[in-house]
Amino acid sequence: MARKKKPNDYGTGIPFHEVEALARVLLPEIQAFFESEEGQREFAEWKAQRSAEQKE
Repeated sequence: MARKKKPNDYGTGIPFHEVEALARVLLPEIQAFFESEEGQREFAEWKAQRSAEQKE
C-alpha cells in the first residue's frame, strides 16, 4: 500500500494552503512598498547599513 506523502510545513505546523493564502495577500503589498519612493529609500539605507556592518 502506498503511503501518502506529508507536505513539508518546515516545522511551523501551519497548513500549506494557509501559508499560500497569506502569501497571496502580502506579496502585492510588499511589492508595492518596495516600488514606492519610501521603500526604495529604506532599502538603500538597509543596504548601506549592511555594507558597513560587513566591512567591520
